Amino acid sequence: MPALLSMFSLAALIGCSNSQPAPTAGATAAPAVAAAPAPPPKPAAPKSDAEKTVLDIALGSADHTTLVAAVKATDLAPALGSPGGIYTVFAPTNAAFDKLPAGTLDSLLKPEKKADLKKIVQHHAAVPVMTIKDLKDGQVIGMSDGTSVTVHLKDGKVMIDDANVIASVQGMNGVVHVVDAVLLPPAK
Repeated sequence: MPALLSMFSLAALIGCSNSQPAPTAGATAAPAVAAAPAPPPKPAAPKSDAEKTVLDIALGSADHTTLVAAVKATDLAPALGSPGGIYTVFAPTNAAFDKLPAGTLDSLLKPEKKADLKKIVQHHAAVPVMTIKDLKDGQVIGMSDGTSVTVHLKDGKVMIDDANVIASVQGMNGVVHVVDAVLLPPAK
């Protein structure tokens, strides 16, 4: 019973504190107090790599600006940015593209070479997702351009054709294996 009485007393107090007496004649009303502005919303927490698409991972890497330019030039960005895709991407670094003969990349980025560049970009992507532990010595992987690459394991290192895998990043729609050389489709 004392607890019930305390609750009623508390409710009455709260009710009274919310009511304000009417100003009397000749009295001035207290100035209204402005509510404090709401704090600005916190920026969204950055996505972890596991929450990014393979395209987001490449876009976020300062070492892959050349690859991103090539992907955009070939209109393949929507596919690699699709959360529903399941890709293995062998992503050459900018330094890997720098190893190409002088003028090669500039030539490939011309509109009339779009089909050739697209074939090269597709030669760096495969379906399904293959992590490092999935890659076996001598394994042949079919690439998106219709050709294939071969996995080589040597002294604990993984190579795709002649390119060394130097890092791997798991994303939401696949895995990006960073490689130190551009993978070129076999000549016809």
